[in-house]
Amino acid sequence: TWLLVASKSGWPVSTTHSIVGAIVGFAAVGIGIEAVMWGKVGTIVMSWVVSPLTAGFIAYLIYRSVQKLILAHENPLERARRYVPVYIFLAAFTMTLVTILKGLKHVGLEISTQQAYLLAVAIAVGIALIGSYFISKIKPDPAAEKDQHYITVERVFAVLMVVTACGMAFAHGSNDVANAIGPLAAVIGVATTGTIAAQSSLPIWVLMLGGGGIVIGLATFGRHVIATVGRKITQLTPSRGFAAELAAATTIVIASGTGIPISTTHTLVGAVLGVGMARGIEAIDLRIVTRIFVSWVVTIPAGAILAIIFFFAFRAFLP
Repeated sequence: TWLLVASKSGWPVSTTHSIVGAIVGFAAVGIGIEAVMWGKVGTIVMSWVVSPLTAGFIAYLIYRSVQKLILAHENPLERARRYVPVYIFLAAFTMTLVTILKGLKHVGLEISTQQAYLLAVAIAVGIALIGSYFISKIKPDPAAEKDQHYITVERVFAVLMVVTACGMAFAHGSNDVANAIGPLAAVIGVATTGTIAAQSSLPIWVLMLGGGGIVIGLATFGRHVIATVGRKITQLTPSRGFAAELAAATTIVIASGTGIPISTTHTLVGAVLGVGMARGIEAIDLRIVTRIFVSWVVTIPAGAILAIIFFFAFRAFLP
């Protein structure tokens, strides 16, 4: 309920915040405050602070490298043709390696670390070559260059953004689907086995349910949050958006691989702020940032309060 309200309003709040706050609120009134593992909650809260700072720092470094290697030179288009395939390789290598090391074991495929690195390099090289082919097809547009000096360079970075957007979408799915189906998996485990276990088996239809829900949410209310993150925090171009997406995706997939439930939303907003800082504090709309931070602070109490309200409502109507 809180996520629907926030998404309709365009507030990029955390799914992770919401579900953790709701679980804590329910556990406190439904079982008892002592049932909440506050140490684990504290670890999760710390990750919400660390993840946007980490993503912001990485995004800052990536965009500064773009400025130094490409944008600051007399012929930025030639430099972009040379270095963007390298960025494509790094993005593809990061996503592929984490997928192989952390994801394939869940589908029964065992690959050694050495094989994982070799396969990741091979796939990344292939993706970089495909990207280079499409980049070679981009021709300068002198008329458009008069209005915007870097427009052709940004078209080159748009090819790179296809790769980083895929990586960000993968990272989002690897992290945020768990928020929705985690409690459902626990309930199904109890209902089928009659016992409470630390880990529950996960039927494939549950994963499909979570993935389908994300797609439907994107198609409906997603545009409101997209507008806030993509346009209102700071002005994004393909070169800046790639830096934010690559930094956020790298942070998220590493956290997902280690089992830390960080906030995808916080991480991406932190990365966008990092890109804005690389251009100077005046490039950031501080009013929008303040509004976002307030919505973040409110999210955990909102999730907890709504869970308590629904718990007592269900208990009253379903004795």
